Amino acid sequence: MRTGGKSGKLGEIFMDYNQKDMNMSAGSITKRFYGTTADGQSVDEYTLVNGNGIEVKVITLGGIITSVRVPDRNGKLDNIVLGFDSVGDYETKSPYCGCITGRYANRIANAQFTLNGKTYQLAANNGVNSLHGGAKGFDKRVWQASVVEGAAGKGLALTYTSPDGEEGYPGTLAVTVTYTVTADDGLRIDYHATTDQATAVNLTNHSYFNLAGNGAGTIYDHVVTIHAEHYTPVNENLIPT
Repeated sequence: MRTGGKSGKLGEIFMDYNQKDMNMSAGSITKRFYGTTADGQSVDEYTLVNGNGIEVKVITLGGIITSVRVPDRNGKLDNIVLGFDSVGDYETKSPYCGCITGRYANRIANAQFTLNGKTYQLAANNGVNSLHGGAKGFDKRVWQASVVEGAAGKGLALTYTSPDGEEGYPGTLAVTVTYTVTADDGLRIDYHATTDQATAVNLTNHSYFNLAGNGAGTIYDHVVTIHAEHYTPVNENLIPT
C-alpha cells in the first residue's frame, strides 16, 4: 500500500457537493489502460488536471480515486490520498481506499432492513452486519466512463446500473457519479441515481487522506473541523444508537 497523504418524483435521488457555479479554466482529462480484474475485465485510469496543475486520478474499478496531487504551502506537489499500485491489490487488500461505496455506505444492522412492510436480507460481510453495499458492492464493480461538460467544467462521469435484487436490495438502480477538478482547485463529486421502485441508497466516496503527503508518516497531528450542529452516536459495533 502507498501511505498517501488520505425528490420530487419517486425514484430520483440527487446529492450535489459544492453547489457553487464555477467555470473550469484550461484543463484536461486523459485516459490510459490501468490493468485487468481477476475475472478479466479491463480497467482504465483517467487523469483530471485543471489549469493550475491540480491533478486527480480515477480508475473505473469502483470509481476509485487513486491519487490527488496538490501543492503544499511552499508550492510542492504531492499525493495526499492512500492507495495501491495495481488492480490486484485493490481487489484483494484495499480497505475501501478511494472508492464509491454503495448501494449503501456504512453499516446496516443485522444485514437487513424493512421497507414498506417488507424485510430485505442483505449479505453479512461485517460480522452480523452489512457494510458498504455487501459482499460485492459498488467498489468492486467496473464502471463505464465518459467525459462530460458540466456547470463546474469538464468532468469524468462514471455510470453503473445495479439490477433488482443485487446484494439483496430491491429495485434497479442506475447511478452516475461525476468527478470534476474545478478552477478554484477543488475536487467536486456529484451523485445522481434513479430507481424503478422504493429502495435504500446512500452513496459517498471513501478516500483516506494524509495532508502531509505520500509516505509522510501518520496523521495523528492532523486536525479536522466539521461544521455540524449534531452528530450520530454509535454503539460498540458502530451501529447508530
